[in-house]
Amino acid sequence: MKDIRLSGSKRIILCILALLASICSVRAQHTLALVGGGGMTNSRLYPAQERKPVWGVMSGGLSWRYYSAPRFVGCIGLDLEYLQRGFSYAPDSYLHVEEKNYHYYTRRYNTLSLPVVWQPHVYLIKNRMRLYLEAMLNFELNLNARYNYVLHDGTTVSGPYKMTLVRDNRFGYGLAGGGGVDFLAGRFEFGVRVRYYFGLSDVMRNRNKYYDNGMDNPNENPFRLTPLRSPVDNLMISFKVGIRFNRAGFTEWNIKPRKRDKNEEVFKFSLD
Repeated sequence: MKDIRLSGSKRIILCILALLASICSVRAQHTLALVGGGGMTNSRLYPAQERKPVWGVMSGGLSWRYYSAPRFVGCIGLDLEYLQRGFSYAPDSYLHVEEKNYHYYTRRYNTLSLPVVWQPHVYLIKNRMRLYLEAMLNFELNLNARYNYVLHDGTTVSGPYKMTLVRDNRFGYGLAGGGGVDFLAGRFEFGVRVRYYFGLSDVMRNRNKYYDNGMDNPNENPFRLTPLRSPVDNLMISFKVGIRFNRAGFTEWNIKPRKRDKNEEVFKFSLD
């Protein structure tokens, strides 16, 4: 009898072929969309500082979803986004009584964001409208940043913010949640969503690793002491245009809950 054991390379090839076959068999369950929008960002600096939200930040990217058959599970997906984040605070707030006299320092980060998404949803209007909620674990990479500082004499200083390993965190993570509505027209989808990003990591290293800014440019980094905590949040409204990978639709559209027939139910009096 011949030995039919496979070599390691052949096993890998077979595994790849099996994976491709499984992907092809479920390709109907996928969508891909372009997403873009805007909103505001803020930071929860600690110790507390006089802050204000930064409006006009932008986001955009790709959104992939896989829709499983059971309705109560919903779908899972990944987003790859360009996201602007940052904060604005008044270093001289202790010198003024009225807020209108504050001079604000603002920093905006350009971030690559990767949310891992779980999306429970329901369909309405004969599967032409989808209402959904979202829960996400979000991973972030800060690419670069710019600052804007209004000085005491009223002049404005701005430019690229120099990110350094000892002072700034390149990587971050957090949670996100939101919801939205999609309108389905054939294989195309058009929608709007609202999402809140809740940062859990700090954009600046705490005082244990970076005690002060004595060697920094005071216009670029005016913090007298680096904050102990500096997570960043975002509230974004986005619009999307997507496409379903096939014409037939989603499997879950054809799954109907079994109706309960009370006439067929019989109560058994025996203890057997």
